[in-house]
Amino acid sequence: MTRIKINPGVCGLKTTVVIEGKGNKCFSVKVESDCEMVDRLGKEIAELTLMDAFKRIIDNPVYRKGSACLRHVSCPVPSGILKALEVEAGLAVPRDVKIEFIHDEEEN
Repeated sequence: MTRIKINPGVCGLKTTVVIEGKGNKCFSVKVESDCEMVDRLGKEIAELTLMDAFKRIIDNPVYRKGSACLRHVSCPVPSGILKALEVEAGLAVPRDVKIEFIHDEEEN
């Protein structure tokens, strides 16, 4: 079982994703979120397959369903779900992902 927490930033609507292998290259997906749109996405992708980790963004069920469920195009949840799938499938190691803004120091 692979569990991740996603703190999406300014909206503050945190999400927890749990992905568990069910055998035969199938995985259950459980999403709990403070965001109604992300909860809806979780219901739409309750099961993924190993091959979903390899599909292009335009063909990937997580991004396709995300496109229908999420209004905020830069929401990091779909990417997080796929990262967790990769780890649970043994395709990647569990390493944190981070996006940081670089702020120029003000000149005095």
